[in-house]
Amino acid sequence: MARTVNQAARAVRRDAFVEAAQGLIARKGYEGFSIQDLLGQVNASKGAFYHYFDSKQALLSAVIDDMTDSVLAIVEPVLSDPKRPAAEKFTYLFSTIGRWKAERSDLMFQIIEVWLSDANTVVREHLRASVTERLTPILAAIVEQGARDGTVTAPDPPHTAIVFVSMLLASQEAASRLFLAHRAGATTLDEVERTLLAYTSASERVLGVPPGTLPFIDRQTLEFWFVTPTQSERESAA
Repeated sequence: MARTVNQAARAVRRDAFVEAAQGLIARKGYEGFSIQDLLGQVNASKGAFYHYFDSKQALLSAVIDDMTDSVLAIVEPVLSDPKRPAAEKFTYLFSTIGRWKAERSDLMFQIIEVWLSDANTVVREHLRASVTERLTPILAAIVEQGARDGTVTAPDPPHTAIVFVSMLLASQEAASRLFLAHRAGATTLDEVERTLLAYTSASERVLGVPPGTLPFIDRQTLEFWFVTPTQSERESAA
């Protein structure tokens, strides 16, 4: 029994580090906070931190894993409901992800800032592998359901789901690069919109669903992410 309690306490303690790190990243940015800042936030020793994480980069990986867990926990009950049509599940999945990110926009803005750094290549690859492994079976089940009810015309649902997930990840990376380019004045909002709509159209063709089935992006959402000032920009303007 004691071992079970210790394992539970260990999970809670690790979660406290991850939760505190999310708050620090949202307020200060990943590069803007130190391990010492985190230790002060959770009232822990450096030894306690390194008991759970071997580096600050490992902490970032845990933060992103936790974000993925949170989103999947929200969408899984609806996506696994056999009474809901496949098209509704696609809409629910992407609208929920979009809403979840918008509610944590300060954190997401900061994550985007560090996402494409060469120093975080390992973190990116870890997330790609994790998302592919966890999301592919979920989407494969939706594609299979759509194939049965005639709303999805793509053949071979399991392999279609693999291709679809790879396109989702590619579109997210493209969006991150466009975000940084737009902030630097290197691209226009219209060009951003055209690029992301091209990913949406291509994804719909892969699935064999009617145009407009996948609500990846709309102009209002685009302006929210690409025009709204980040926290660091707000602080610089103050």
